Amino acid sequence: MADQMTLQVLANHARAAAENMAHTLHRTAHSAFVKETQDFTVLLMDKIGETFAVPMDLGATWYPGLSHGSAIDMVDDYRPGDVAFTNDPYSGNVATHTPDTHLWRPIFAGDDIVAFAGGHIHNTDMGGAVPASLSRSLTEIHQEGIRFPPMKLVNEGVFDQQVLRIMETNVRKPALNIGDIKALAGALSTGERKVQAMISRFGKTGFLQGVAALKDQSEAQARDILSAIPDGEYVFADYADEDSDEANPCRLKLTLRITGDSAVLDFTGSDPQLASSLNVPSGGNPRHTILLVGVYYVLYTLNPRLLLNSGMTRPFTCIAPEGTVLNPVEPAAVGMRSLTCARLRSVIFGAFSQAIPDRMPAAPAGNNCIVNVMTRNERTQKTVIAAVNPVVGGGGGMPHRDGSNGSGADAAYLKNTPIEITETEVPVEFVKYGLARDSGGAGYWRGGLATEMAFRVFAPDTRITARNRDRSFFRPWGVLGGHAAGLSDMMINPGTPQARPLGNVDTAILEPGDVLEIRSAGGGGRGDPLLRPTARVARDVVGGYVSVEAARSEYGVVISDGEVDEDATTALRATMTPNTEHFHFGPEREGYEAQWTDAAYDLLTQILAGLPIHWRFFTKTEIFRRMDGRMGPEGVTAAFAEVCARFPALPHDTPLKVAAE
Repeated sequence: MADQMTLQVLANHARAAAENMAHTLHRTAHSAFVKETQDFTVLLMDKIGETFAVPMDLGATWYPGLSHGSAIDMVDDYRPGDVAFTNDPYSGNVATHTPDTHLWRPIFAGDDIVAFAGGHIHNTDMGGAVPASLSRSLTEIHQEGIRFPPMKLVNEGVFDQQVLRIMETNVRKPALNIGDIKALAGALSTGERKVQAMISRFGKTGFLQGVAALKDQSEAQARDILSAIPDGEYVFADYADEDSDEANPCRLKLTLRITGDSAVLDFTGSDPQLASSLNVPSGGNPRHTILLVGVYYVLYTLNPRLLLNSGMTRPFTCIAPEGTVLNPVEPAAVGMRSLTCARLRSVIFGAFSQAIPDRMPAAPAGNNCIVNVMTRNERTQKTVIAAVNPVVGGGGGMPHRDGSNGSGADAAYLKNTPIEITETEVPVEFVKYGLARDSGGAGYWRGGLATEMAFRVFAPDTRITARNRDRSFFRPWGVLGGHAAGLSDMMINPGTPQARPLGNVDTAILEPGDVLEIRSAGGGGRGDPLLRPTARVARDVVGGYVSVEAARSEYGVVISDGEVDEDATTALRATMTPNTEHFHFGPEREGYEAQWTDAAYDLLTQILAGLPIHWRFFTKTEIFRRMDGRMGPEGVTAAFAEVCARFPALPHDTPLKVAAE
């Protein structure tokens, strides 16, 4: 299949097939989290498990470069009508936490497998220590629910009832899980029919050659994009607020090296694997899709005609050392990997922002908090477990417009569920749902506003999990003179004597009448806010996006009686000093990095890399405990020496040499 026209026809057929799969799943799913929030994927893969087509309008956007190859190879003797599945992050490195159940179906032409239809759904609960299976505080994967290594779920069209019984016994709401899984299995059948139609049209050989050519074309497009970016080494770091219940920050560091039409993403210098569930199970795969999600967003922004398939991953090589937060070893917990992935995307955006500052936005909110409720329906006397809504923040200010409000940038695929639907399915009452004023970072292009949501519960012992709680300390950064955005927050019974702030705590128990309020972070601002046209600032004030006070303090715009006082504004702006740094991180990070300089944190990670994996997080925590009043690399060296003296079993000879150097 050499000619471009025929190849484009095949690409259109493949995308349409993926869209049909997505619609099948969307319309037949059982849980609100799949049918409303749309946390699912579907995809078509070639015969070795590499993705060649994904939908564009429905579902999550993380997996266009996903390869199922290693998991496919762990199942023997595929036959027509079979469906295999897994949700185990450590078996084949396809699933990345236990609620994500991945299915794949072989597609035959004669006796030969020519393709696979696949996808995943996020099950609301897979059992484990907490309702919905996910919490930052979990410390090993065995606490995160039942795991199924790659195995057959459907044998020649017949579901394996034993496997389903095992799942029913171990999860809290089996009807939702199995209903969603069967809906996905139906979507895979749709994919098979569509692929068979393509084979009928293009022929077996033409189809196979065309699929290979689609991946080659995507690779060529990605290389063209990289070739237009200046060669160089671009270094950036960002932090998750808390690495565990110990509440120390978790740093991700990236050195992006672009040479011609290829790039290396070196994550050396990132934190060691954590004694919490923020670890990202990449398996060390140099092109694992979960490490490259931020790259997909950059590539597609720079070329919206990019074919989204595994070919676009070929120009990239990721380095994630074993035993680090981006490549943990079993049995490290991984359930909250999505929080770390949000920060990972921010790190990638920050590196590319230095390479192509005229094309990149400010930081998105980066804390797509997903709220799950386990409560009792007093009317039906049944236990309910459901996802209430994702609380997603704003997008960063763009090179040409303000950031998107409420559900912006890299988390926009998580759709909001209308509160009427949620209140029908879950016995809660919403008392607030909207946008948070003054939460977007100030800039010539303002950052998108945060989402805020509050609801009341009615049953005792109502259990809440609010995963991905973050950005309550380290703000989403602004660029090119723009300001960092507002912070996130979570509180029980706000505005009452019983008010209780929760910070980044992601589980809570509510009693009848309690109100839980959650606010996301906003998006960072882009460009000097003192240059933002006064009429645009006034419009933001009228619309409730910016307060009169913030208009004055952040934008230098004086509004009196609803009108801009141009003379006072000119005078005020003349007294204000713009930010001239490429990034604006906010006072919290600036204060933190006065102690934990780049050199200090680099020394810390070098010391930890010289230790056995099981000692690393413990040693990090102990060093942090001893850093009060200490600064920079000298402080890290002194703190580590105290740790070695206190714990003589710590194998410290090599790390001490690193510290001495």
